Amino acid sequence: MTNLGYTADEPIAAIATPLSPGAIGIVRTSGKNCIDLVSKIFSRPKSLLSAQGNTLVYGWICEPENHLKKIDEVMLGVYRAPKSFTGEDMVEIFCHGGVAVVKAILELLLKNGFRQAERGEYSFRSYINGKSDLTKAEAVKEIIDSKTDASRDHAAGRLSGNIFEEISSIKNLIIETIAEIEVAVEYPEDEETIANSFDSKKLVSARDRLKLLSDSWKSERLYQDGAKIVLCGKTNAGKSSLFNALLKEERAIVSEIEGTTRDYIEAWASFDGIPARLFDTAGLRETSDRIEAVGVQRTKDLSDGADLILYLVDSALGLENGDRDFIREQKIPVILVWTKNDKNSSETFVSAEKNLCDAAVSISSKTGRGLGDLSEAVKKVLLKKLGPQDSVSALGSERQKKSVDEALERVSHALVASEEGYALDAVVQDLEDSLDSLGEVTGEVSPDDILENIFSNFCVGK
Repeated sequence: MTNLGYTADEPIAAIATPLSPGAIGIVRTSGKNCIDLVSKIFSRPKSLLSAQGNTLVYGWICEPENHLKKIDEVMLGVYRAPKSFTGEDMVEIFCHGGVAVVKAILELLLKNGFRQAERGEYSFRSYINGKSDLTKAEAVKEIIDSKTDASRDHAAGRLSGNIFEEISSIKNLIIETIAEIEVAVEYPEDEETIANSFDSKKLVSARDRLKLLSDSWKSERLYQDGAKIVLCGKTNAGKSSLFNALLKEERAIVSEIEGTTRDYIEAWASFDGIPARLFDTAGLRETSDRIEAVGVQRTKDLSDGADLILYLVDSALGLENGDRDFIREQKIPVILVWTKNDKNSSETFVSAEKNLCDAAVSISSKTGRGLGDLSEAVKKVLLKKLGPQDSVSALGSERQKKSVDEALERVSHALVASEEGYALDAVVQDLEDSLDSLGEVTGEVSPDDILENIFSNFCVGK
């Protein structure tokens, strides 16, 4: 952890709210003697020093040598170890949200005994002081980075401890199996193989649950990173109108003039909780306009790298051979979207063309009719691509996935070894290695390079 410069107990300070004008700004402090250090720049030092944990104290932040020179009127949140986020003494300064005010308070703290906190240092201290495990620490960043309510809910589940509890439960199954084997070693009935010397049901259960955890990362990654979805179709099919309707704002220019959209624009959208980078593209057609032709080629290039294509067709015009050819050429899922159903009935088309694509939906961007069906279809197609997702607890990072896969491999090998009559110590070694891998998930066994990779990606103040 030398690159991050983390030093346990050393008093640290950082701005915990965005540096932009707002009603309230928060400057967070933590570490040994932090309450005493803050009291030196507070108008009511005795009240702060005598304050109980989890209480608020009103006063002013002032120059230490001259309390008549006031910086801002504040409320101080006082937290005493171990009942705080970091497990140390903490003071959070709630001040007015002006950029100059917040920065002035931080500068005053840094001049009076505090060090600027490193990225993720508060969460790191929470971890090393036993207030959280690594899965909860990673979940904090997931919540900050979440793009939809669903992705936030998934991260909140991990923050509440569901992954930690599942890992602990699986570890108990493995530990109990090791104990049974050690009994067999200590009190052997014969000197042959370990066949039938312990009940393998617990290991089978551990293996199956590890497999579910490993598979859960497929969909969870989708909720975190999002999908790339491209709107395709001929000119005037309604791509820009749908783009605006999904974003609920006028981002794309809508016009009856063909070729209005000449280059793609993109924005984040939510499809029934799944975040997606949504691309509005130039209409597909043959054109002599060089600029529009570049836009058409970019549409095709974007489609090649997409996770899903929404192919739009004006329900008044119907499908033509060129539309069918484009859809059949795609190697990724395609949803056929019949547009402008406020003007034309396209329900019959939906059933008729289902064999051509992965799903078909009828919508009106003008009235909003069918947009809910479209979101559900997108979610269904994207998740179907990933296979069944049956795990209640889902992994939250590639790091967790790697360690769970290692544990799964070792437990599976232990089962094979037991079935083939290997020596007891070979099975025990596999199981002990699996416990080490699971310990890396929660942080009970964590090399420094893993910790540095996790916490260095946090924001300052967290």
